[in-house]
Parts: sequence; structure tokens; C-alpha cells
Amino acid sequence: MFMYIAQACILVLCIISCNNNDAKKTEAQAPVSNDSLVKRGGYLVASIGCDDCHSPKKMGPQGPEVDMENRFSGYPAGRPFGKVDSNIIKSGMVVFSGDLTAAAGPWGVSFAANISSDETGLGNWTFEHFKKAMREGKWKGMDGNRPLLPPMPWQNFKNLNDEDLNAIFLYLKSTKPVNNVVPAPKQLSEL
Repeated sequence: MFMYIAQACILVLCIISCNNNDAKKTEAQAPVSNDSLVKRGGYLVASIGCDDCHSPKKMGPQGPEVDMENRFSGYPAGRPFGKVDSNIIKSGMVVFSGDLTAAAGPWGVSFAANISSDETGLGNWTFEHFKKAMREGKWKGMDGNRPLLPPMPWQNFKNLNDEDLNAIFLYLKSTKPVNNVVPAPKQLSEL
């Protein structure tokens, strides 16, 4: 009987010891470095397709390619927006510019924002601004501003956790700054 009690005590001590070591290992883990977050942000930005709308394209041998000199700069400020047949939009269609940086639909014309690190992009933003834009769909991440317009899929991104949003934000803040003031949206009547 004494032997069984001793074995049970040893087993309990082993379990406690293992659990304490696991706790110490968890406490000893270093916080995620900024470099790691920036790398994760780059991965997330590539995975969710930010370049698709926020980067102008140029024609390459395989079709449209991201214009790396203007990456994340949004719709080019000096480019005129072509004519749109409003009857097509009234029939339920949405029309995109050739490089996908502008879209016309029932809401009017929206232009992809500059999300580069320049002050005309996200350069002056805080993480709180970015989080509000991504979670609440507020233009420039500020209360009292207009909502983000289609096709910006902020409703899909609002469920990203804070760490992923921060990683995306840190990555975008690390990108090459591109000075580009994107035009304001237009009403359908202005087409």
C-alpha cells in the first residue's frame, strides 16, 4: 500500500513539475520583434491582394504588372478618369479602370487610396487610425469622415486580430514613400 502511495506522489510531482516548466517556457518567450511583424505584414499584404487595387499597373509581357516605382500609391492623381456609360452602371454592372485603381458603380467613382508610407498616404497615420479604417470603414480612420467606398473590402478585414492589423500597418509604414494625392470620389451624376 505504501508503495502505491509513493508512486502516486511521484506521479503528481512529475505532473506539477512538467506544468511548471511549460509555464516558465511560456513566460520566457521573447516578444515578437518589429522585423518579424513587418515580414508577417508583407506576407498578409501579398496574401490579401492590396496591390490589386492600391498599386498602379503597367503592361508587361504577361499582361498587367505592378508598377514597383509607384507601388501602393493608389490611383495616379494626374490621370484623367475615362468616360463611363452610366447605363451600364444602372443595369447593375461595376466598371474598373484598366489598372484596377478606380471603380465606378452605383455609389459613383471611387479611387484606390495611397497606402504607401508617404504623408499623402499612411505616413501620418497612427495604428489607431488604421485600425478604425479597417474595422469601422472610416476614411483616414477618423470619426466624422465619410465611409470607405466599394470596392474596398474592409468588412472582410475587420475580423483580423490586432496583431495581424499591426503587422500590416508596420509593413505599409516600411514601404517606399510615394507622393500622390488621390482624387476625391465622384458622384454618379458627375460621370
